[in-house]
Amino acid sequence: MSAADLAAVIVTVVAVLVAMALVVLVQSLVRTLRQLRATVDDLRGATLPMVHDLHSTVSRAGDELERVDAVLDKAERISTTADVASRLAYRTVAPPLIKTAALVAGAGRATWRMRGGRQRRRAIDVGGGRVR
Repeated sequence: MSAADLAAVIVTVVAVLVAMALVVLVQSLVRTLRQLRATVDDLRGATLPMVHDLHSTVSRAGDELERVDAVLDKAERISTTADVASRLAYRTVAPPLIKTAALVAGAGRATWRMRGGRQRRRAIDVGGGRVR
């Protein structure tokens, strides 16, 4: 056996060993990919119903937000209407009430004077002395 034959045998043995190592690695990779595919299928089976539930929940929440927005708009309109109504009531009722109170007070004084009541004198304190 010559050196070239020996080199050819060594290269062949090394090539066969490398090929066997590659076959083992590929088998390991295939086994890992199968496990990954099974895990992805399980995950898909578990998450798709959750995503569907989440989608329906978000849709219902959006509908509820629209309803709440409508209720808030109505409440704001009612508040504005009540404010306008109270201002109108105040402007409508206050002046006649004030005039009526003044009229009653004036009528009371006039009646008191007509009955012969004396005019009241009020004492004023000016510099410590009383002035009448």
